[in-house]
Amino acid sequence: MRINKNSQQLTGGIQLALRAAVVAGLSIALARVRRFEFPIYALIAVVVVTDLSPSRTSKLGLQRIVGTVVGATCGTTLRQVFQPSGWAIGFGILVAMLICHISRVNDGGKVAGYICGVAVVAHGTHPWSYAILRFTENVLGIGVTWLISFVPKVIQIDETGSTGE
Repeated sequence: MRINKNSQQLTGGIQLALRAAVVAGLSIALARVRRFEFPIYALIAVVVVTDLSPSRTSKLGLQRIVGTVVGATCGTTLRQVFQPSGWAIGFGILVAMLICHISRVNDGGKVAGYICGVAVVAHGTHPWSYAILRFTENVLGIGVTWLISFVPKVIQIDETGSTGE
């Protein structure tokens, strides 16, 4: 089914929201079945990487995984060297985001920054366990998102600029 150009934005928004909602629900359910401590990270991963384009979803998902690894590694390493403080957290975020930027993983930079900051602040006694668990939760959400991204759109939107008339 084709729609006119005036309805494309609304239709795309509805389809994206529906896709994110379904994937979020599935990811949270799977995280609970697996008894993950913080299924919220699977939820965040879903919302950040969901797109109507499977190729864009794959790219965002891969960049989020890289950002999670970079952030968790920076945060856990810093936490073993420094006590949590404003400058240590800021330095960690700077390093994590720069690593992503230099590695051309720009969409993963913000993820790396916040994962690094949370790892330094909140999980000082077992930072590597925290990092592995966050990685696992993120991969769960991204994996479900990747699978759902291949479900065809209900209504095809003509992205070539043609109104289909």
